[in-house]
Amino acid sequence: MAVTRLKRKDRKNKARANNKQRIIKQLLATPVIKNVDVDALKAQFSASAPAAAPAPVAATTTEASAE
Repeated sequence: MAVTRLKRKDRKNKARANNKQRIIKQLLATPVIKNVDVDALKAQFSASAPAAAPAPVAATTTEASAE
């Protein structure tokens, strides 16, 4: 009795294994962020967001009143 090789399945299994290895390598290559000051980041976003947000709203209302 002859042995039948499932070539398509073999290629698919090898490709799946290679993809998993590539994903793991990519995850390991990304640097881990340490010692982040969360309060400083929150203060930075809260200070810059309100100052920038009203300006475009005011610009759209002045354009609408000018027309």
